[in-house]
Order: sequence, then structure tokens, then C-alpha cells
Amino acid sequence: MSTELLAPLDLAFWHLESADHPMHLGALAHFTPPASGGTGAVAAGSEEILALLAERASAIPRLRMRVRDVLLPVGGAAWAVDKDFDVRRHLRQVRLPAGDFTASAAALAGELMERPLERGLPPWEMYLLTGGPGDPFAVLVKLHHALADGMRAVAIGAGIFDEIAGPLGARARKHGRRTGRSPAAVPPRSWLPGPWQVAGMARGRIEELGRAFGVGASLVGASLARAGRLDPRGTAALSASSSGTRRLATAVLDLDEVHEVRRVAGGTANDILLATVAGALRRWMTGRGDALPPADPSALVPVSRRRPGGPPGSGNKLSAYLLDLPVTEPDPWARLYAVRDGMDRNKAAGPLRGAGAVAVLADQLPPLAHRFGAPLAGSAARMLFDVLATSVPLPRSALSLGGCPLREIYPMAPLARGQSLAVAMSTYRGRVHFGLVADGKALPDVDRLARAVEEELTALVELVR
Repeated sequence: MSTELLAPLDLAFWHLESADHPMHLGALAHFTPPASGGTGAVAAGSEEILALLAERASAIPRLRMRVRDVLLPVGGAAWAVDKDFDVRRHLRQVRLPAGDFTASAAALAGELMERPLERGLPPWEMYLLTGGPGDPFAVLVKLHHALADGMRAVAIGAGIFDEIAGPLGARARKHGRRTGRSPAAVPPRSWLPGPWQVAGMARGRIEELGRAFGVGASLVGASLARAGRLDPRGTAALSASSSGTRRLATAVLDLDEVHEVRRVAGGTANDILLATVAGALRRWMTGRGDALPPADPSALVPVSRRRPGGPPGSGNKLSAYLLDLPVTEPDPWARLYAVRDGMDRNKAAGPLRGAGAVAVLADQLPPLAHRFGAPLAGSAARMLFDVLATSVPLPRSALSLGGCPLREIYPMAPLARGQSLAVAMSTYRGRVHFGLVADGKALPDVDRLARAVEEELTALVELVR
């Protein structure tokens, strides 16, 4: 069988999408051109890079899959191999005007993130962004959230890099020789369970339903609590009606400085980064003349449910924590401790409990509920959180494309209905790269927020020295 049913959470992401709220993840990767005559590098011309991207994307089986409706289960959908797959329909080159390449690439990436992916095709796109001779180049990758969560997106996107594409290609060719099939022809595993799995699935289903009941109760309680304290004053930009436009702003932090603060304040590096986001929001609000909100904004912090060291697998495996960002707290030390304590409480409860684990609840709903309930569920996001703040893991090794070193990589997360800001963070080669995706009309000054992120960490470092 060459089809694979969409998991419930994947189906939810597929139906949550609308013209103003495309549900794709993104990453903007900047590369340094190889030195003239560099060993092992392709020619610096964009044609060679474009051809290399096409070759490697074509070799990733998951990128040949499209979504199609199925008769059963009612309201369901499945991944199926696109028999008419043509990588040229997903890969484009854009030449940027002369000037600041980094700024131009970020501006264009924001515009491209506005556009939903074509639903009749495998849901992904890549753009090669080039400048003048000798300029760096960038690659923008867009993957639908139904296709991948953050970790799965990294596993898919990593297939274009030299260090990973080579070994993967060798294993695929070996598999093809052993089975007599090409890598692209290997179908996904069947979704039909064997008879020996039924008893275990029944026991697991009972446990999951009990867990979902607890999550649903927490979700209702948290939503009612927020409804009682929602106030547009001071947070109007974070809760403005969607315009359908997108802007991307970027920031870069020194990981050594993050750890320097962590060694004094305690907690984890991610705690320090979340506290930095809280402080940056405070700086940004006061700098633009906004009144601070009467209650702290709530952040949805996604958590992977994949086992450490396990295979990325298919489909989304997500939960989340809810964390109040202490924007109203003027003391930076108190903000650090508030974030650390809040995350400690979340971790003690676990990723399968609490209102933040709404994705666990989505996993228990039938396909028809996702198909018809998606608009209502999407509108409810505003009742649950104000900002998305996610960390996307990357390989620790240095990466390159056609011999051109990867210099920077900025992750991008989608905006839910009623949300104007999504903050994504990735650590690569001793630096933390922030991708801030904002509604273009609600947060036209998101660049100032990005600068506030860098200023806040500098201020925290000065406190601990």
C-alpha cells in the first residue's frame, strides 16, 4: 500500500490553515560562498547550487508525498506518492537587489511566508536567494506543519546538506540494490495494524482517553481564567486582528553568554532564552510607548514527545507548556527566577498534562471533528496564549551546501489565528539564532523587538559579571 493516513494532529494542522493563516514552518539559511578554487566545492554559480538543491530534494521520499482525501475514516486524509512529482514546481530562484543582502533576504522571506503552499502538490517549497557576484546566498525552506514538526522538519531539511545527503544517499542506494527498488519508489509503511497489535492498541487507547479528559479539563479551566483577565491595553499589538501579512526579523545571541547567565541564575539555557524574550517584550513595549499589560502575556512553549535518540518518524509528536512571561516585572533577576520556576512546575507536571498539552487532546479527536471544527479551534488560540516561543534543535556539526559553509540559520514558526508574534530559536555553532515572525501590520516594528532581544541578553550578562 502506498498511502499512509495523516495522524490526528497532522490532520488538525492541515485543516487549521486558511489564506491568512498558512500553517507552514520555515527556515532561512545563509551560506558563505566558497573561496575561489576551494577544494571540494561546487562552482559559486547559482545554477550549480540550484541543481544541487533539486537533486537532493528529489532524493528525499517524504518530499514526494501529497495529501489526498480518503473514504475511510470519514473526514480523514492520507499521504500518497505524487506520481507526477516535478521538483521544479517546488524550487525557485530569486535574485535580490544590490545592497544589504541579509536585510533583503529577511524582507523577502517574510513576504514568501505569507503565501500558503499549493495543496494539490507535496506541501513544501524551497527558494534560492542570490545577490551579486561574491555575495553570500540563502535558502528559504517552507514545510507544511502537517508534514513535519520541528524535529521532523530538521530531519527532512538536513537531507540537502553535504554532510547528511551523502550518507543518506549511500544507504538509499544500498537499499535499492537489495530490494530492487529505487529510493523514491519505496512506499511508506502501511497504516493497517497487525492482529497482534490490537490488544496493545486497546489498552493504550484507554490510557490516552483518560489523559485527554484531564487535558480537556485543564484547557477549559485555563481558558476561563484567561477570559477573566484578558485586557487589550498594552497588548493590542500581540492580539490585533490578522492582516495576512508577515514580517521576519532576526537576532543572534552568543551561546557562551547565555550559559554565563545560566551558571549564576540556575535553570537551563532555554529558561534563560525565555526570560530574555520576556525582558525584550518589556523593553519593546515601553520603548514604543505602550502601557504594560495588566497581566503577563502567556507563551505556548512546544515540547517534543519523541523519545531522545529515537528515529524522527512521520507525523507530529508534540505537546506544549504554558508559561506566563513576566513582562510586568521590572527586576531582571525576578524575571529570570519567575521563568525558571514556571518551567520547573511545567516539567514536574510533564508534557502530557495541563492546558498546554492541547495537542494531546487533538490526537484523540476523530478526523471529521478536525475537518469541521478547525475554524473554531483556530479561533480559540487567542483564549489560550499570546505568543508562541519554540526551540528547534539542529545538528551540532558544521554544515555546508555544495562546499559552501552554513553561516546562519533562522527558524520560523506559523502564526495561529489571533496571534501576531511567533518566536523560534535554534542553536548552531555557538550562536543562538532567533526568527521572529510577526503580522506585518500589527507589528511593523518587529525589527525593534529583535534588537531588544540582543539588548536584553547584554544587560543580563552585565548583571552577572
